[in-house]
Amino acid sequence: MAPRPGTAAMSRFPPVSSYDAAARERRTAASDLDGTLLASSSAFPYYFLVALEAGGYLRALALLLLAPFILLLYTAVSEPAAIGLLVFATFTGLRVRDVEAVARGVLPRHYAAGVRADSWEVFRGCGAGRRVVVTASPAVMVSPFVREFLGAEVAGTELGIFCGRFTGLISGGVLVAGRKREVVERLFAGGDMPDVGLGDRESDHDFMAICKEAYMVPTNKRAPRAAPDALLSRVVFHDGRLVRRPDPAHALFALAYLPVGFALAVLRVLISLSVLRHLVRHTYRLTGIRLAVRGTAPPAPRDGSPGSLLVCNHRTALDPIIVAVALGRPVTCVTYSASRLSMAISPIPAVALARDREADAARIAALLSSGRDVVVCPEGTTCREPCLLRFLALFAELTDRIVPVALEASQSTYYGSTARGWKALDPWFFYMNPRPGYKVTFLPALRPEETCGAGGRSAVDVANHVQAVLAKELGYRCTTLTRKDKYMKLAGNDGTVATAGDDVYKAN
Repeated sequence: MAPRPGTAAMSRFPPVSSYDAAARERRTAASDLDGTLLASSSAFPYYFLVALEAGGYLRALALLLLAPFILLLYTAVSEPAAIGLLVFATFTGLRVRDVEAVARGVLPRHYAAGVRADSWEVFRGCGAGRRVVVTASPAVMVSPFVREFLGAEVAGTELGIFCGRFTGLISGGVLVAGRKREVVERLFAGGDMPDVGLGDRESDHDFMAICKEAYMVPTNKRAPRAAPDALLSRVVFHDGRLVRRPDPAHALFALAYLPVGFALAVLRVLISLSVLRHLVRHTYRLTGIRLAVRGTAPPAPRDGSPGSLLVCNHRTALDPIIVAVALGRPVTCVTYSASRLSMAISPIPAVALARDREADAARIAALLSSGRDVVVCPEGTTCREPCLLRFLALFAELTDRIVPVALEASQSTYYGSTARGWKALDPWFFYMNPRPGYKVTFLPALRPEETCGAGGRSAVDVANHVQAVLAKELGYRCTTLTRKDKYMKLAGNDGTVATAGDDVYKAN
C-alpha cells in the first residue's frame, strides 16, 4: 500500500532505465523490495497470506476488513503507523515456527512471480560483491525468498517475540526513511557505501542518498517480470491453498466464496457418487468440472488376464479417481499412510502399502495378476509446478503391461494439495474451485523392448524412460528431486509424520 511517487521524488534521482551497466564496475548494491525489486508496491498480499496460512480464516478476514483503514492511515498519517497496525493485526499471537514455515513454503512463489525484470537486472549485475535488501516488511517474512532467490542479505523490520510467539510489537522501529539509512550505514560500516542504491518512493531517499549512485524505479504494476530461470533459484515446491496472489479483491473473493465453494464441492461429490461410473463424466460437465480425455485408453482386462499398470504423474489427491472416471470403469489405487477413515470412504478400491519394498511389490503384483488395473504415481507426492519429480523404480519390476498416463489439473482459486495442512481436505478444496478441470492423456503402452521383462532393461532405466515420455507429452521438466526434498523444504521433515489426516488418494 504505497502512494505513487511524486514528480519531485522522481527528479531527485535518475530513473533506473538510465543505468548503464558498461559505464563502470559496481560490486555492491542496496535496494528496497516492494515497488522496487517487486513490481507491486503493496505488501498487503503477503501479510494476508501469513494471516491465512499461519493464523486461519478469521484472522485473515479481520485483516481484510482492516485494509481500508490501514490504507487511510498510510496516506493520511504515516507509513510507520500503518505498517505497525498491519504487523499487529497479522502477527499477534502467531507461533514463530508457523510463520517461518509460511515464509519458507508459501510466500516465495508469490514473491518470485512479481520480480521486475529491469530492476532485478541492475541489482544482480552490480552486486557481485554484496547485495542488501532493505525493506519495511518484517525480516521473518521476506528472508527466505531474498536469500534463496535474490542472493542478498536482508535488513527488515524486526518483531517482538515472547515464549515462541510474536507479540505483534515492533523492535527498534519500522525500517523506513532514516531507519533505512542507519541500517545501511551499519551494514557497510568500515567500508565504502553501496555502489548502487535502488528505491521507488520518497521514504527510500535517505538510504539512496548515501549510495554512490542511486536510481528511482517508476511505479508500473505491468512492468515485465523476470523469467523464472533468471532468478538465482527456481520455485519447484510451494504450499498454501490460494492459487492467485491475494490482492484485496482476490482475497475478498477467496474468503467470501469459501462457504459457497464447500457447498458446491459437497454437491459435486454426492451427485457423482449417485450415478453409474460411465455417467460420471456427464455429471462433471453438468456441475462445472471440465474433463478432457485424449489418447486411446487401454482395454479392460479379460477374464484370466492380468491388468495394466497405469503410471501417472501426480498433480492432486484425486488423480486415481479422475483416471477411473476417464476410463469409465473401476481401477485400484495404491497408497502409503492412509487412515482407516480415508480407506473406508474412498470411491474406488484403495490398497495401503507398508513401505516395505518386498511386501509392497508382492501386493501390487497380486493385484495385477488378479485382473485389476492399478494406478500408481511413482513421484510419491504431488508437484504443483510444471516439473516431474524422480520416479521410484519399483513399478517397473512388477509387470511389462505399463501404460503412461499424463495428467494436468486446473485450479483457479484453491489448490487441492498441501504439505503442511490437513490432507483429508485436499479433494474438497479441488472441487471447491468454481471451474476445476483435468486433462487426461492415455499414451501408448510401453513396447516389449522398453520393459524389464521382455526388454531386459533395468528398472531405473524404465522408470526414467516413463518419466521422460510423460514430461515430453506435458511440456514439463524432469528433475531428480524427491518426496523427501519436498517435505524438507515445506514442512521441515521427511514426510513420514502422523498418518491420521493423510488422504487415501495421495501416494506420499
